[in-house]
Amino acid sequence: MASFPSRRKRVPVHGVLLLDKPVGLSSNDALIKAKRLLNAEKAGHTGTLDPFATGLLPLCFGEATKFAQDLLDADKTYDTVVHLGVATTTGDTEGEILASCQVDVAMEQIAAVLERFRGEIDQVPPMYSALKRDGKPLYEYARAGVTLEREARRVTIHALELLDYQAPFLSLRVACSKGTYIRVLGEDIGNALGCGAHLRALRRIAVGDLSLAGALTIEALTDLPETGRAARLAPVDALLSTFPAISLGADLAQRFLHGQRLALGKEGMSIPHQEGRVRVYRAADGQLLGTGQIKEFGVLAPERLVHQAMP
Repeated sequence: MASFPSRRKRVPVHGVLLLDKPVGLSSNDALIKAKRLLNAEKAGHTGTLDPFATGLLPLCFGEATKFAQDLLDADKTYDTVVHLGVATTTGDTEGEILASCQVDVAMEQIAAVLERFRGEIDQVPPMYSALKRDGKPLYEYARAGVTLEREARRVTIHALELLDYQAPFLSLRVACSKGTYIRVLGEDIGNALGCGAHLRALRRIAVGDLSLAGALTIEALTDLPETGRAARLAPVDALLSTFPAISLGADLAQRFLHGQRLALGKEGMSIPHQEGRVRVYRAADGQLLGTGQIKEFGVLAPERLVHQAMP
């Protein structure tokens, strides 16, 4: 009887991989590759990048997956090249050309149009997106030739910087709120200029406080010795750097890890000055215990706990 090699047992891995995703790879495929290379038990990503896009894709492993939602809600920053004068079905290079025209746009026109897209704006989500209608993603309807009505959504463009313009290519840096579609922004700018547009390139350079500095490619991760790959992960609390920190003494840390609410001002606790979300550490060893909410009346309520911190 033929024997088959046993599957390698996955191991607990905790932390955040700052991946520089290449063009042509889906976010899910990138996650699968990284999870295999790290032989990790549990992994998840913090929002997707389109296959044609490159750049920062933070991948969470183990305990870090509990805090992935914080990056889903975080602001993002992108560098993009908008190809003026050519509109496509998808708003990027993967679609078929719908229309094209000569581009005769002056810098003064571009500056005036860009000003209209700074601050709060309304965007209609594209048909080629993962948003679901009746349980199916919109892109499945689009591929079947069906166009559905979509409601506009309010998003915020915190910064819209002109990097370069060599007709017909318009290079921009965009800092925006969650839920912003850069493809739609590019199309809307092209339409406002009267020539249409699609994205020629898109690169994400920041997610919240995380940047491409120190990010690894899949190839670089592969080239590392297997025993050294996990050491390249950022710590779990890299996802929580915007929250104030609280340190607890041994007794309070034990109670926090058992889900108990704690009255502020007790011995062994450093206190931030306002209500809201905080990251919580054990004072003795600096171990992250999880996140909590400082409520009114001076109460620290546990939120998400890190099980590896359990004694």
